[in-house]
Amino acid sequence: MLKTHTCGELRASDAGKEVTLSGWVNRRRDHGGLIFLDLRDRSGITQITVSDDPEGNPPNGANPSSTSSNGNNCAGALATASQVRSEFVVQVSGSVQKRPKGFENPELETGEIEVIASELQILSEARTPPFVISGNQGDEVDEAVRLKYRYLDLRRPRLAANLRLRHDIVRFIRNFFYDRDFLEVETPILLKSTPEGARDFVVPSRIHPGRFYALPQSPQQMKQLLMIAGFERYFQIARCFRDEDLRADRQPEFTQLDLEMSFVEAADVMALIEEMLISLSAEVSDKPIQKLPFPVLTYDEAMDKYGIDRPDLRFGLQLFDVTELVRNSRFGVFKNAVAAGGIVKGVRYPQGAQLSRKDIDDLIEYVKPYGAKGLAWIGLTGDAGDNGQYSTDNLRSPIIKFLSEEESAGLVTASGAEKGDLILLVADEPDVTNPALANLRLEIGARANLVDPNLLAFCWVVDFPLLEYDSQEDRWGAIHHPFTSARDEDWSILEERPADVRAKAYDVVLNGWEIGGGSIRIHRSNLQMRMFQRLGLSEKEVDEQFGHMLEAFQYGAPPHGGIAMGIERVVALFADAQSIREVMAFPKTATGTDLLLEAPSPVEDDQLAELHIAVRERNPVSN
Repeated sequence: MLKTHTCGELRASDAGKEVTLSGWVNRRRDHGGLIFLDLRDRSGITQITVSDDPEGNPPNGANPSSTSSNGNNCAGALATASQVRSEFVVQVSGSVQKRPKGFENPELETGEIEVIASELQILSEARTPPFVISGNQGDEVDEAVRLKYRYLDLRRPRLAANLRLRHDIVRFIRNFFYDRDFLEVETPILLKSTPEGARDFVVPSRIHPGRFYALPQSPQQMKQLLMIAGFERYFQIARCFRDEDLRADRQPEFTQLDLEMSFVEAADVMALIEEMLISLSAEVSDKPIQKLPFPVLTYDEAMDKYGIDRPDLRFGLQLFDVTELVRNSRFGVFKNAVAAGGIVKGVRYPQGAQLSRKDIDDLIEYVKPYGAKGLAWIGLTGDAGDNGQYSTDNLRSPIIKFLSEEESAGLVTASGAEKGDLILLVADEPDVTNPALANLRLEIGARANLVDPNLLAFCWVVDFPLLEYDSQEDRWGAIHHPFTSARDEDWSILEERPADVRAKAYDVVLNGWEIGGGSIRIHRSNLQMRMFQRLGLSEKEVDEQFGHMLEAFQYGAPPHGGIAMGIERVVALFADAQSIREVMAFPKTATGTDLLLEAPSPVEDDQLAELHIAVRERNPVSN
């Protein structure tokens, strides 16, 4: 047996035991005749003491952290220890001893003891790693290097802790749903390509030339078919695949909690998930939940107040709309934007009136990537008058001379600004104004230290639009997926006023991240067909892509609904990680490449021929 104990389990109560440990050398300290090895495995670290004194006494002047006598210590172990370097894999046998008083290490769970080595064997040597592994110093290393050597990156405490946390969260979720009579059912990975929002990854079939499987973007159709099959309560920790552009909270392959229930309404699904998230938070985090029950915002309310459908509620600073106030303003930027169908909205920067012009210019540059052409700004530099209004003498702004007293006073009132605050305004079409201000609000929250990092701010967002218009394709598309049901009262306007149709959809948000989304599904074939027609699909396209679903609905489909929650996003938030890559064992880069395995990679011509595939070079783009 190569080990009797792990490197994280020995305590003072084990003193006197003879043990064998195996692991990686986290750190080596040589004091001449006395060598300390910090031995690491996934459970923790134990200090190993190797001495050339058969009585275990340190040489003169050495760190006396080991003064316990151990006749088994020998020069052979010391000679081996002198060859050891960081990340060598070694086996140590010896006696557990309490550390002398004053030499305990409170930062280690094993900090009250050490193992006095009698035997030491090198099991595997190690090259010098490309970055420091002990501690978390590798955080400063370029991420490309970390991903290339991911097996080394995962040895670092923070990354290892993230994967342990992920394990704990998934285990909790499984047990939660087992206890509530859900069945865990695995669904296929090789499916049929159907339009569900993102691009499919396709897999060629060798035995069916010219035909392809698709990897599932989610098990959406499978779980609905399970409801038709009568399983009523299903869940799965499902692998999903989407060929889409990546960012911090996206990967081409990811894992989600997939869940579906029969004979439920939206409130039933939301209540169950809220219960699970409350219980999970108590299990894996010391952070309090900001508000219970979770606040519920409509989509329109979220967009109006926060400019985004996944608001971070850990701080205030709601946006304000002054479109009507400035509709006829002499300030052309406002007037022209409103005349073109746009809006004028703003956000308050607490105590931002004293920002330098350079600081304000930085904020102006900050919103430009979101499409905003600039920012109008007003600083409240003086006190309000006896009537509570601010005169132009107490407002600092290059646009004040273009605003009437009524407009100036109205802007201050609408913003809720006080002396020392800065008002920031964007005038443009809603699809520019809202995201620009939503991100500016987050930037202000960070700069002004308004965000409490020790809060869990959950909320629900409901009543999403069912459809959105794609001007490039000149057709309506499903915001969630084509199986999402409209609200009962909105089916009557599906054909004539599609923009006004609300979905029976709900998203759960945590600290500004959407961690899950779901809906009540369409379960009647006639309503599903109307939805497909509204999406512009021909009868032939419907039959080819979704005929199996429509046929299944004709054999008795229960009302049903569910939700999917991103496991990586949940873990990242509880781990305080900035990217879901930090909670995945072997993630891809932002361009979808695997630097460790060098994937994607070419395949042999014979393999392509067997799959009836020929690879052509792209034609050069003509100017």
